[in-house]
Amino acid sequence: MPTINQLPDHLINQIAAGEVVERPSSVVKELLENSLDAGATSIRLELRRGGLELIRVSDDGCGIKGQELPLALSRHATSKINSLEDLQQVASLGFRGEALPSIASVSRLVLKSHTGDEPHGWSYEYRGDSTVAEVATAESTEAVVADSSTQHSQASDTAGVLELERVVGIVPDAIREGSVVEVHDLFFNVPARRKFMRAERTEFKHCENIIKKMAMAKFDCAFELVHNGKLLFRWPVASRRVEQEQRIAKACGAGFMESAFYVETETSINGLSLCGWLAKPTFTRSQSDMQFVFLNGRAVRDKVITHAIRQAFSDHVYHQRFAAYVLYLAIDPQLVDVNVHPGKLEVRFRDSRMLHNFLRKSVADALAELSPAGELGSNGATSEGFITAGSDSQQNPPNDLPAARLSAGAGAGRSPSGYQPPRQNRLTLGIRDERALMQQLANPPSSPDSESAHTEQLLESVPSADFDPETGEEYPLGFALAHLHGVYVLAQNRDGLIVVDAHAAHERITYEALKKQHTEGEVVSQPLLIPVQVVVSEGEADVFESTEAMCSELGLKIQRRGPAMLEIIAVPAMLKNADSAALLRDVLSDICELGSSERIREELFAVLSTMACHGSVRANRQLSIAEMNALLRAIEQTEHSGQCNHGRPTWVALPLADLDKRFLRGR
Repeated sequence: MPTINQLPDHLINQIAAGEVVERPSSVVKELLENSLDAGATSIRLELRRGGLELIRVSDDGCGIKGQELPLALSRHATSKINSLEDLQQVASLGFRGEALPSIASVSRLVLKSHTGDEPHGWSYEYRGDSTVAEVATAESTEAVVADSSTQHSQASDTAGVLELERVVGIVPDAIREGSVVEVHDLFFNVPARRKFMRAERTEFKHCENIIKKMAMAKFDCAFELVHNGKLLFRWPVASRRVEQEQRIAKACGAGFMESAFYVETETSINGLSLCGWLAKPTFTRSQSDMQFVFLNGRAVRDKVITHAIRQAFSDHVYHQRFAAYVLYLAIDPQLVDVNVHPGKLEVRFRDSRMLHNFLRKSVADALAELSPAGELGSNGATSEGFITAGSDSQQNPPNDLPAARLSAGAGAGRSPSGYQPPRQNRLTLGIRDERALMQQLANPPSSPDSESAHTEQLLESVPSADFDPETGEEYPLGFALAHLHGVYVLAQNRDGLIVVDAHAAHERITYEALKKQHTEGEVVSQPLLIPVQVVVSEGEADVFESTEAMCSELGLKIQRRGPAMLEIIAVPAMLKNADSAALLRDVLSDICELGSSERIREELFAVLSTMACHGSVRANRQLSIAEMNALLRAIEQTEHSGQCNHGRPTWVALPLADLDKRFLRGR
């Protein structure tokens, strides 16, 4: 019969390393987090062969005392938390005390540190193999530390925690103030794990992505990356908005920043605040590789956060495409549990519904503020040529934009003093009878004679003083010049040429109008002649009772007929042909997983989108000048008018400078 044995510390550390240390990038992440928790303002990462041969992280943080170096490599030893209360409101990136001993158990690790209070630094080497060149005894370890410290007995006791045959010893070192961690020959004693490592280039790219992500999270720290002796980048501290945008551009590419606009919002509830950069819906990706969310300075990947942002973009992004964003979310640390994942990549929220609603509304409101006026009229360009919506970041950059608010802690989340997020005002239009003009787009005249008379009537309604094709001073999209091939409206503004897809633009205008009518009115329900019974779990049935009022408001009326039986008695009239049972199951699944559901509203809006598509002006329908100008004015007033219902752009701008380049003017 097998007996129960206590595993040795070294084996325990190797088991823990299976979760914490997956590949070299896992080591890089843990070491960078330790440096940032130590208050470092400059971090240098050196790699050799993608991190498999060497990972060296140097920082200028607070350092570790000489007698505490062995303790730093023992399990569950940390300076970041001391009580359960600290664990419930973690303000640091690391807190478990597992990373260093786990890394040391599968590599040859050297830890050097200097606190500044001591005359010199110390170096401590730990090897994960059983055959070491030098073996230091407890007496030799005591003697070294006793030369410069009166607490040599503590060092001896601490060293005893580790297996003494693996301790090479603590020796003085001329290191500057801060710490250096060297990880040599990763997985040298775990051949099975070593076999699963990818090519050097692949492992390096993973490490590079980690340091870039850290650099985006901490603008108040400088970062350097060296690979195989070659300096790849050096990013200084970024305290101003323009510097932060330059760092984001280096990490995500200039294309992202050219399409991104800044957003900032906060609420007095639970210290919630959001800031960062959203790429316009016309800038999308084939995968979610450019979606970064930093929670209290920690990079996280949470399904509640991702779902909320995806819902906010649902009406704007082309199908099977992914939005791009770099967002910084701050929340009271007591309301989030970061101790749920070995790599601390996932978190749990005490009130996920509240967070979901805040994120969805904040992002949706930011997208609603996009307009031609903001993109063409009031935008400024930074020295790098990036367009920032609503404000000129070079002329009036807020001080330490996310720096203070992104640092983890109870005080995170406060916006910089005196800074207000940009607001775009509605335009006062001078063209009369705009609604009548827009209605004519979908209802062409029946005969050529009536069309001619109709065009003259429309032209009379347009004041000649407002029509100035030379300057286009009054309106961001300018004034119409021609209707190209019955599809594209060509307009001139003060900066160049505007090309509008008439069908896509009118489709968005009609869709937004239908949504507004639907939201402000009452949803009509269609009673079912034969009610549909749906078998669910008892837990799902209990969840439904808490959301019955919400479903009823949206036209979905359901009754509970048993412990695990729900009966659909009415559905929204617009969804009378939909699969009501599948819709109900999807709604319950969303509520159980996310705390809320927008499934019914999404289905209703999908019907409205189809109605708008079929009710909009078609290609080859020749528009008059007045009709085209009315369309331009409506685009300027309509929310989300930059994209149609399917995510395609509705208009593009061709500046004169670009046209001059194409024709080699000025050369």
